[in-house]
Amino acid sequence: MAPIIIAAATRQELALLIRSIGARQEQGSTGCRETYRGEIGGTTVFLSVTGIGKVNTASALTALLERFTPRLLIDTGCAGAYGGSGLEVGDLAVAAAEVYGDEGVLASTGWEPLEAIGIPQLERGESRFFNEFPLALLPAERAVQLGAALGIAVRRGTFVTVSTCSGTTARGDEMARRFNAICETMEGAVAAHMALLYGVDCLEVRGISNMVEDRDFSRWNIPLAVEKAQRFILKYLEIHAEQ
Repeated sequence: MAPIIIAAATRQELALLIRSIGARQEQGSTGCRETYRGEIGGTTVFLSVTGIGKVNTASALTALLERFTPRLLIDTGCAGAYGGSGLEVGDLAVAAAEVYGDEGVLASTGWEPLEAIGIPQLERGESRFFNEFPLALLPAERAVQLGAALGIAVRRGTFVTVSTCSGTTARGDEMARRFNAICETMEGAVAAHMALLYGVDCLEVRGISNMVEDRDFSRWNIPLAVEKAQRFILKYLEIHAEQ
């Protein structure tokens, strides 16, 4: 049976999952990133601590996807929610699409996406992907349905991946309007991009650690966000790992 790959930027964002499925660290077979192998429901699960940001995520996932063809790629961790998204700290968000929020052109009229350059990041048949990358529909729908069944707040929408985190309310509001988005990450668009490139389904589940506002760490709760995301993914795997 094809494996499942779960990726996150930091070990904190995977530690509960690693413990829960008894995963052991792989040595030298999945590139230079910290990777663990476990099993749930008879399915092998690889957990990759990619490192923060786009380049780290791309290199870690390339190493895994060149070696394995997973049934599902899950990207997880924490995220900052935009005002007006309906999300609060401790809620869960599921990506319908991921957008590269920085790639493009800064013109005299303002920011423009990669279409202004005319070179797509990925072409698949007749489809050309510039900034926005869709995620697989069925895994996302299953995640939302699971949240409803468990009585957990789960919101599905567009995520934005940035290299420079939005540290002010004004910037967060700008990004939310520009992309009609609910939250932002630093890696998710890469996972969606790599999944399309390698032809695998991708699910992104993030715990909300903070609101995107004028930066105030006293209002953040990263431990809560990453714990809730991992417990949710564990329940998701218990139900859907063999499907």
